Amino acid sequence: MSVFVIIAVAIIALVVMLRFKVPLGPAILGSGLILWVFTNPAPHLIWDAAVQMVTQSRTWDLLAALYFVVCLEIELRKSGCLAGMVEYLKQLTPNKKISLAVMPAFLGLLPSIGGARFSAPIVEKVAQGETISENRLAAINFWFRHIFEFSSPIVPGMILACAIAQVPVGTVIMHLAWLTAAAFILGWLVLLAGVKLKPEARPEISKQELSKERHDFALSFSPIIFALILMLAFGLNAGVAMGITSVITLAVLYICKRPVPVTEVFIGAIEKRLFRDVFCIFLFIALLDVTGVMPQIVKAVTGAPLSTYWIIAILSFIVGVLTGLSQGHVAIVMPIVAAIAPGNLDLLSIALVCGVGGQMLTPTHMCLIITLNYFKADFFKTLWPCFICQTALFILFGLSVWLFPAA
Repeated sequence: MSVFVIIAVAIIALVVMLRFKVPLGPAILGSGLILWVFTNPAPHLIWDAAVQMVTQSRTWDLLAALYFVVCLEIELRKSGCLAGMVEYLKQLTPNKKISLAVMPAFLGLLPSIGGARFSAPIVEKVAQGETISENRLAAINFWFRHIFEFSSPIVPGMILACAIAQVPVGTVIMHLAWLTAAAFILGWLVLLAGVKLKPEARPEISKQELSKERHDFALSFSPIIFALILMLAFGLNAGVAMGITSVITLAVLYICKRPVPVTEVFIGAIEKRLFRDVFCIFLFIALLDVTGVMPQIVKAVTGAPLSTYWIIAILSFIVGVLTGLSQGHVAIVMPIVAAIAPGNLDLLSIALVCGVGGQMLTPTHMCLIITLNYFKADFFKTLWPCFICQTALFILFGLSVWLFPAA
């Protein structure tokens, strides 16, 4: 049986399991077991895959990075810094139109603070009293919330992709950060440029309150910048950089008289489901290797008449559409990228960008479902402007790969 037929069966099984509410990690592992059954169902290979998984440093680096991201989120949320940041942004932005774009974008920097459900009420509040349709508001919330998928060092999909491909997070961010600016501009042109809003009267607040909110903004935003500097300037891996950042942030909050109990941070960040999913994903990747599926895929892809870039782009987009999860397309496609062309920044970027693009255009994306439900918006009327933005972003990215390939 062709390896691609087996992979297709595994992907279909993955989608079915996700539809039946099977958690992401076990669902991906289940699809890996299907590959094992159809290729080389020797019992010892399960053990070999488990040993390979626990002995690879990337497994533990990813776990550490995600754990400390959760620690940072708890610190900022329980100290009240996140709430203060939102209030300061309301004062900082000169008009509602900028607020509508900036609010969900900034909240998207911390992907674990509540998802689209967290930013949707803020978008609704900013637009209160305006004649903006619920479909437009839903599209604004959904699109701008995800513009940092290409440039945030704490987005789980970015961390996982770099861990699998064994490419520094900072290197990928330097290569793709321009897409965040492009996504913002496209979103502005398509979603906001033609919107007419009433003149806004800003509520008066005391200088003391404004100073506190400004302080909250600095405390919320500076850890992300600090983590990025550690990765870019000092070459630290994601786990170490996020660990240092979370510990220093905890100390800074204590000095600023905004203490958060240490136990609430470091015990509260032990999310069993998160760790389970990471182990399942890496066991799936190990199964691809020990069963011989990965070498078969590499041989088939490198020998195909179609360009490898196109194959990876199409595969990433399809898996992104089917799963609606960054971890989903990264876990399936990125091991193939790492095996075909280790360290190839263009191929890694294509897989990441096309996978994210698939996520942005599918009803399987949980953020879209949450946004549609909150605003009671129409699926197609909400997704159409996002489709226009995403298509334009694909074209810009494709031109950049063609005209300015990575060295």
